[in-house]
Amino acid sequence: MKLRNFDIDNSEPMILMGGMNVLESRDLAMNVAEKFKEVTDKNDIGYIFKGSFDKANRSSIGSFRGPGIDEGLKILQEISNTFDIPVITDIHEPEQAIPVSEICEVIQIPAFLARQTDLVRAAAQTKSIIQFKKPQFLSAQEMANVVEKCESAGNKNITLCERGNSFGYNNLVVDTLNFQILKKFLKPVIFDVTHSLQLPGGLGTSTDGRREFVLSLAKAGMSQSIAGLFLEAHPNPDEAKCDGPCALPLSCLDEFLTQIKDLDDFIKNQNNFEIK
Repeated sequence: MKLRNFDIDNSEPMILMGGMNVLESRDLAMNVAEKFKEVTDKNDIGYIFKGSFDKANRSSIGSFRGPGIDEGLKILQEISNTFDIPVITDIHEPEQAIPVSEICEVIQIPAFLARQTDLVRAAAQTKSIIQFKKPQFLSAQEMANVVEKCESAGNKNITLCERGNSFGYNNLVVDTLNFQILKKFLKPVIFDVTHSLQLPGGLGTSTDGRREFVLSLAKAGMSQSIAGLFLEAHPNPDEAKCDGPCALPLSCLDEFLTQIKDLDDFIKNQNNFEIK
């Protein structure tokens, strides 16, 4: 799958979908995008900026949701134009698909909504690449139904994003076998490492997380020869308005991506063989 000047494929060099969880402000989003662009250029990584204009599935009614679709799309458009990069954001309602597709080359369907037929079909009918977060409550095998639903609406430009499975209460685990199962659908597979570190509802009114494990978990996922990584960062994660406990400190981005890129290169330069 081609996006601008890079390929998104499980056998090609890694790409990065990275940025911030929610668009807290225009200035912060620009600063985060600038840092990601600088580091991905340095490491020769194809880059897509990520930021959400609305977090519609927050734990508490008092949680910050974002600037909304109008202001959010203005910010995403400015980032795309300023840094000459594609952008990705989430949609939650079918009527959001068309206006978002006019700016975002990748539309993301949130994990909780991946089985919503009207939403999937609306997204599929745009010209954007559609990224599906694998729901925490679905097995990897069940994503075949999601792929079929999207393709039946006329869009085969699909990426599948692993983000862990529910394991009891307030916990997620990542089964690395899922990466190989998802690859059998012949779609690029992305690993959302930061959301996989969530402890959902762990703080009572918000999600807790385990950011100290982000490098180790990212290495585990990228060792599976997949298309790329999904990563959220923040200049001060403890002050982030959403999912700060999972976010990589922005100051660590350079060293983090250097190690992940080295691993991806090593894995994809090996000779593959099939075991039956």
